[in-house]
Amino acid sequence: MRLEELNEEIAGIVERVKDSVITVATEIKVPLLFFGYESLRGFGSGFIVGKGIAVTNAHVVRNASRVAVTFSDGYSHEAGVIAADASRDLALLEVPDYRPPIELGDSRQIRVGEIVLAVGSPLGLFEHSVTMGVVSATGRNIYTEELMLEDLVQTDAAINPGNSGGPLVNLRGQAVGVTTAIVPYAQGIGFAIPINTVKRFILMIERYGRPVRAWIGVYVAPLNPTVAGFYKLGVKKGLIVARVIPGTPAHHSGLRDGDILLEADGRELARTSDLRETVEEAIDRGYVTLKVLRGGRVFEVDVEVLVS
Repeated sequence: MRLEELNEEIAGIVERVKDSVITVATEIKVPLLFFGYESLRGFGSGFIVGKGIAVTNAHVVRNASRVAVTFSDGYSHEAGVIAADASRDLALLEVPDYRPPIELGDSRQIRVGEIVLAVGSPLGLFEHSVTMGVVSATGRNIYTEELMLEDLVQTDAAINPGNSGGPLVNLRGQAVGVTTAIVPYAQGIGFAIPINTVKRFILMIERYGRPVRAWIGVYVAPLNPTVAGFYKLGVKKGLIVARVIPGTPAHHSGLRDGDILLEADGRELARTSDLRETVEEAIDRGYVTLKVLRGGRVFEVDVEVLVS
């Protein structure tokens, strides 16, 4: 593709998605030492995902007493927080049915090296800005004292304060992630929550009216070729059970520390997110079928899925 054609394509994508992107303004009331309150203002980004529904980061609207959204043409309106989940750093907002939703892609199809665009309102600017980069890596994890985010998309597209909650867009004009974090002491390292996580979050809110967690009671880690070769396991992909929590469905089903989980409901397991996604998708059925490798023997076991 010629440079002129690429420029035209990118400009067209931005024009197509910009009306679905919103600026999120918040007001937090902080009690003063002796009496009264002080109002602190914050800003973030978000985007329309359904009729009258937008997604942003949970930390953008955390503790907010007032939330307002501004569309690309300057129209502003109050917004309500439908649900927020700090553990996923996602929140759904009720907004005016004023602009069409952005098309949601499939984050499983993201490839390292593909071009992506970060659209948002950095530094509280009400006019959107766009930065371009590539997918630097997938499956990244961030652990802090406040939260644990897994299976993130890493990108070198510039993400600045205020961008949080905006879409990460591919060259098909689809949102493939929600920009959520930057590493302050590094350059060219930003992260986005995969859009498939957003899809499951929306589905859970629709079904249960609140964020829920599906779990079976294991801590797992990805199997790598070095470990597989050292222990002569005969497989190169899977998840090693680091710990089975006593009294949980995994414990009652006979899973043990050191077991290797090869598949869940017929889906190959290579990343921790593969197991989490499959367990969440099995909520309605109530159990997940695991293919397990133990001591050279492969067997299947059904494990109950608990929801909290």
